[in-house]
Amino acid sequence: MADFKVVNVVILGIGFLLIFTAFTTCGNIEQTVIKSMANKTFIGSGYHSLGIIYGVFSVSNLFAPTVVTILGPQITMFLSGILYSGYIAVFIIPAAWSLYMTSVLIGIGAAMLWTAQGHFLVQNSDAATINRNTGVFWGLLQCSMLFGNLYIYFEWNGITEITDSNRKTMFTVLLVISVLGTLCFVVLRKPPLQEEILSEEEGQSLLSARVMYKQRAASAVREAKSDFGTMLQLSRSRTILLLSCCMAYSGLELSFYSGVYGTCLGGTAHFGAAAKGLIGLSGIVVGIGEIVGGGLFGLVCKNNRLRRTSVVFLGMVVHFIAFYLIFLNIPDDAPLVSSTSTQNEPYLVPSVSIALLCSFLLGLGDSCFNTQLYSILGCVYAEQSAPAFTIFKFIQSISAAVAFFYSGYLLLSWQLLLMVLMGFVGTLCFFVVEKIQNLSAILEQS
Repeated sequence: MADFKVVNVVILGIGFLLIFTAFTTCGNIEQTVIKSMANKTFIGSGYHSLGIIYGVFSVSNLFAPTVVTILGPQITMFLSGILYSGYIAVFIIPAAWSLYMTSVLIGIGAAMLWTAQGHFLVQNSDAATINRNTGVFWGLLQCSMLFGNLYIYFEWNGITEITDSNRKTMFTVLLVISVLGTLCFVVLRKPPLQEEILSEEEGQSLLSARVMYKQRAASAVREAKSDFGTMLQLSRSRTILLLSCCMAYSGLELSFYSGVYGTCLGGTAHFGAAAKGLIGLSGIVVGIGEIVGGGLFGLVCKNNRLRRTSVVFLGMVVHFIAFYLIFLNIPDDAPLVSSTSTQNEPYLVPSVSIALLCSFLLGLGDSCFNTQLYSILGCVYAEQSAPAFTIFKFIQSISAAVAFFYSGYLLLSWQLLLMVLMGFVGTLCFFVVEKIQNLSAILEQS
């Protein structure tokens, strides 16, 4: 039975690895691809598309648990994978209406997919194996930032213009990868306990099955209402209100490293023929930073309060260094250029080494904030972790959506300034929460 569950977790991780190899790569390059399209009648925006995805995702998180409970995690993940594949397929024969329609659908699908993943991982784990299984899954998932971006680097390095042929080849490959990931969910098997229950029910009539299905749906709705009430209660608490600044910052920097920074590199004229390949190379280095930070701060530091504040402070410093170097190294109009390359001159002669160093620092800093936000929420809301994490994802996703919408209008310097201000306030609020928790612990002991 144990080996059976391990196989399920590995297949789950491979499915997510393939789907997010395709989707992460797509998100990293889509604004650059849209800018270079020969079809001038296409007026879509990759920034707006990603903004819609994160906005819909934030709202869909509120009812995703109900859907997963009714349909079951395997069916939900398979249907969500189809939506991811549909979004990627749009770029083969692009149209603005299909881009935005699939953006809405994939926002819904993303909420369902991640909720179902959590359910399925718990079903295939126990107290002794949950940490191991989570580590296996996240290890496979983090590799998704490496493989797709590596393909971009080798495919696009040395080209100055992305032709229709380049685009169709790239997204056809990504579509195949996404479909293979979706098919992985078909071979997942229900845990042995569930299989036994199902076998006992085989002799029941169709009417009984329908009654049981309705009862399951009613129970899911009642549970969703209860969770929503808990979320409203937690959202008014002092701790969540303070941490919301830090959560919002994590959304701003998520949008920057996952969609904006790669576009900036690809549009920087000083990089010449290497510019388009740098998009993929930057994504790889961001992924390395995430993996290093997740392993170092997520596993080593664990739940020590002193180290939590130290890691968040380190994340702020690392990000501020990256923002300053980007400000000096990348032209101010890099996020805004359309079919042409940048026109403004940066303060330094753009350096590939500095650009990739900034990519690593962005990934490392992101892992600092995210691991410690998960840690403090799990510590403070141990008995209400699900609603607390839903609030976190809601605030983070709304913030990312807003950032993607303004990214196509604000110069790079203003975007960096907004992140510096929000990062400083968010870090300060995190420190205040830690101080409050320390004082509460002292009072309880006395």
